[in-house]
Amino acid sequence: MKIGDKVRFLSEIGGGRIAGFQNKDIVLVEDEDGFQVPMRANEVVVIGEENYDTQHVVEVKQQKQKPEREEQEPANRPITFHVMPEERKGGELLSAYLAFVPIDVKELTNTRFEAYFINDSNYYMRFIYLSSENNSWHLRATAEVEPNTKLYIEEFGREILNKLERLAIQILPYKREKNFLYKPAIDVQLRLDAVKFYKLHTFQENDFFEQPAIIYTLIEDDKPTKPLFVNAQQLKDNMFYKPTEPTSRPLVSPARKEGGPLIVDLHANEILETTSGMSASDILNYQLDVFRKTLQQHAKKKGTKIVFIHGKGEGVLRQALINDLRYRFKTYTYQDASFQEYGYGATLVTIR
Repeated sequence: MKIGDKVRFLSEIGGGRIAGFQNKDIVLVEDEDGFQVPMRANEVVVIGEENYDTQHVVEVKQQKQKPEREEQEPANRPITFHVMPEERKGGELLSAYLAFVPIDVKELTNTRFEAYFINDSNYYMRFIYLSSENNSWHLRATAEVEPNTKLYIEEFGREILNKLERLAIQILPYKREKNFLYKPAIDVQLRLDAVKFYKLHTFQENDFFEQPAIIYTLIEDDKPTKPLFVNAQQLKDNMFYKPTEPTSRPLVSPARKEGGPLIVDLHANEILETTSGMSASDILNYQLDVFRKTLQQHAKKKGTKIVFIHGKGEGVLRQALINDLRYRFKTYTYQDASFQEYGYGATLVTIR
């Protein structure tokens, strides 16, 4: 069979001319309306007698060169058929990664590196890849990645590692030619540790490449990587956050419920008359000061239990308290306080 041959289908009614070949087993048949239909080669048969002598070939070529003939020969028309990407079980949850692969892992001190965007989901992803330069950003790449594939972004050497110290990736997920569940856009910032590119053990075996690679998670099972940078306003809002359940329980600060632990509410509006003129950092330091003084006052009362209410938010204040308990008050034990009694965002400390 050749492009231009007239064919008919063996197992169904219809036929047309051969417009091209998708591979050795699939032939593209163009019908009278100009639509191209993919068919298996063993399901079509050539019909009629074609003249392939030299004179005929010259005549056909001359006809193609005539300017008055506007209709394009089927053999010259581009193949527009495109196989849709296959979806996989479990791919409806978004997962995407940024990977760095050494070109020659055996020569780690001299090798260059390749960057890849990995789309491990059933969604298309349009991404923007940025690097920070001083107080501005530089666009390094933007592209669309098909479902369940990886895309090469760029090659680079160690000389530009400092320029890649801070990266940002924005992702827009969607599907083509079918309905899908809406997924919010993803905006992730990463800080690359240049030292990792000099250590062989940081390049790990993985499911995406045959060779070891450094892989950063952008989003996994619909859960984006936590933002690397939190602005001051967001930090301030988190410090003023109060648990809302149960609403009927009045906050006690500082006091002791009958037969229960001491309760200290560290919310800024409970321990400060006003926060006017104070920065988020000033408020956080004051809350930590109240926490430390409370523990010091009860240091000799072994077994005393104190509940510190700090709110949920992004966990900035709680993390600061845990850090103090690990390094300043190592002998004290701590755990999450009862949710039923204190709601979210409370830590129970026991003096030891």
